[in-house]
Amino acid sequence: MSASGLVSVALFLLAATGVCGFDVTSSNKNVRVKENEGCDLTCTYSADFGSQARVEWKFQNPKGSQTYVIFDGSPTTPYKNRVTMYGGSNVRFSKVTRLDNGVYQCEVSGNGQFREVSVKLTVLVPPSPPLCRVPTTVTTGRPAMLSCHDSDGSPPPQYKWYKDGTLLPTEPSKITGFKNATYRLNPDNGNLEFPGATKGDSGQYYCEAFNDAGPPQRCKTLKMEVRDLNTGGIVAGVIVALLLVAVLVFGIWYAHKKGYLPKKTESKPKPSVVYQPASSLYGGGEDEDGEFKQKSSFVV
Repeated sequence: MSASGLVSVALFLLAATGVCGFDVTSSNKNVRVKENEGCDLTCTYSADFGSQARVEWKFQNPKGSQTYVIFDGSPTTPYKNRVTMYGGSNVRFSKVTRLDNGVYQCEVSGNGQFREVSVKLTVLVPPSPPLCRVPTTVTTGRPAMLSCHDSDGSPPPQYKWYKDGTLLPTEPSKITGFKNATYRLNPDNGNLEFPGATKGDSGQYYCEAFNDAGPPQRCKTLKMEVRDLNTGGIVAGVIVALLLVAVLVFGIWYAHKKGYLPKKTESKPKPSVVYQPASSLYGGGEDEDGEFKQKSSFVV
């Protein structure tokens, strides 16, 4: 490759990495602010983009969907009442809500170049009392799942579980008093799982949600009882069911014997049919002596 070619490649790589002066930065890439308060998202760029540089802001929520905040130098419709642009590239929120959690991208283009910088906004919301689900009874050896969730806290809260007032460690195998415990606890989603419950797992349980935005919150205490399989009850239930079937069969036999049930051989009554004598179909008939007599005469 010629010397001029090497220079061109070097200039291209320098431009791609921003060393040539095309640079976009932010004074604070991780903004944390309480809900309903205001905040600034800053963005600065080098003069190499020119005096007609175009600046746009985009928002990407935790689910991945993206929308414009600043387009063509002005706030878009969802942000008009609480977002302003100042200094040519910075954004100011007069008030934020938990729905504003996410990543904001400042995009600058000019003189044939394009650069961007990302700013993460975390809206601080204390957790609410979480929703807990605890099974009331579990059969020995069967799995049991206890769940805990709070949808209000921001950043998303983590979870702790307590049994009979004692904190359950996340990794029980590392704690002397819990080495024989078989549960699995996920502090991120709040699930407490027993692959095979034992009677020792019976107790009073509650969950606590916490983050750094405010005090932790807990749900009310719920009882879980682990019981052995009730074999005697199952046997008794089968016996009762068999007795009911026997009584039903006997009732049908007795009703049939006493004639309470209709017999299949009974014939239905035949409809009565009246036949008209053939003589009434003609003009004559027989008298009492059996002689035929003409009832009417015809004159031709």
